[in-house]
Amino acid sequence: MEWWTLLGGLAAGLLIAVVTAPVGVSGAVFLLPVQLSVFAVPNPAVTPTNLLYNVVAGPGALWRHRSGGALRTPLTRRLVAGTLPGVVIGAVVRVFALPGPEVFRVLIAALLLPLGTWLCFRTLRPARGAGPAAEPSPRALSALALAVGVIGGIYGIGGGSLLGPVLVGRGLPVARVAPAALAATFVTSVAGAVTYALLSLGSGGEVAPDWPLGLACGIGGLIGGYLGARLQPRLPETALRLLLGTIAAGLGVLYLPR
Repeated sequence: MEWWTLLGGLAAGLLIAVVTAPVGVSGAVFLLPVQLSVFAVPNPAVTPTNLLYNVVAGPGALWRHRSGGALRTPLTRRLVAGTLPGVVIGAVVRVFALPGPEVFRVLIAALLLPLGTWLCFRTLRPARGAGPAAEPSPRALSALALAVGVIGGIYGIGGGSLLGPVLVGRGLPVARVAPAALAATFVTSVAGAVTYALLSLGSGGEVAPDWPLGLACGIGGLIGGYLGARLQPRLPETALRLLLGTIAAGLGVLYLPR
């Protein structure tokens, strides 16, 4: 692999993580289209490569959230418990049912466009009574986490990167959601990466991750995630939510079927 590709992956991971980490998103949701379009990572290897990015990048932001018990909350436990089995199911679906790039492009558009639009809408018109009343019940939260885990296993984002924007959009404070979503992303990404590695032993095609690129992006994300978590108290929450929603919706439009 050319040195410029590794350098580009490092820069992409760092810049994306700086922007997304403050609101509890690992950045993999935005990195995946870059891997497809810029670095030409083949399908379905792009998904485990994205999970590898999460595994390497995750500790950067989590290190900043470790103090004060931010990672030892009921919300964190429910997100991890729900997304963990879901990501394994999603990995199996990705390898055996959705291997084609055209189907994958449709999936990207179907996920990012409505998520970004919804997040912008909820930011401009926040729900009344945000706080404890905005949080789903434990059963509903576990079911949502499981569903998002399946999607995350297919998409290569670990699950927490979707749960974070959803819960923040419902009105929960970013400071509460971010550590839980990032923890779920990290744990499920480890499980997803291992699942893909095992599936690659008995499957044809490009199933194993692109290790050099995934590690390069992950190192950039490790640095960017730490910096983003440090910036969280200093950045306006509304601007960050709108930025995330706009980027997600824009990428969704880009990958709509032509």
